Amino acid sequence: MRLALGEAAQAAMLGEVPVGAVVVLDGVVLGTGGNRRESANDPTAHAEILALRQAAKSQASWRLCDATLVVTQEPCPMCAGALVNARIRRLVYGCPNPKAGAVRTLYRMLEDTRLNHRVFVTAGVLSDDCAALLRRFFAALRSPTESQATRDASLGEAAR
Repeated sequence: MRLALGEAAQAAMLGEVPVGAVVVLDGVVLGTGGNRRESANDPTAHAEILALRQAAKSQASWRLCDATLVVTQEPCPMCAGALVNARIRRLVYGCPNPKAGAVRTLYRMLEDTRLNHRVFVTAGVLSDDCAALLRRFFAALRSPTESQATRDASLGEAAR
C-alpha cells in the first residue's frame, strides 16, 4: 500500500486526483499507476486501469489470475469491472469511495454471482493515510490562497 500511496502522491503533484494502484504477483510488482485522466485527457486513465495495462503487458496476457491489485481508494464501477475481466484474484484497498465505490460502498460488483469471476477483497488497509491524502488534495483545491509549492509539499508527505 505504501507503493500505491507513492503513486497517488505523484498523481496529486500533476493535479490529478490522488489515487494510486499496484499489481503484484508472488511478491513481484507487475504494474503501477496513478490517476492520469486530466493529463492524458482520457476518462479511462484511472490508477487501476493503468496498473492493469502495465501488468498485462509485462505478463503478455490479459489474464492476471493469481495477481493482487492494491489501490488507495475503493474502485469505481469501471475499475471493478476491469478487475473481473482481468481475473484478478485479490483486491486490497485503502479508503472507501462514497461517491463511486463499486466494491462495498455503493455496489458489490466483485461478489456478484451473475458475473463470471469473483475477487477476494481486503478493505481498509492504511485507510486513514489514503483518506488523508484525498482530503488534503481537495482542501488545497478549495483554498485559493494556498500556493502550488505548499500544496506539492503537503501532498508529498503521504509518499513518505
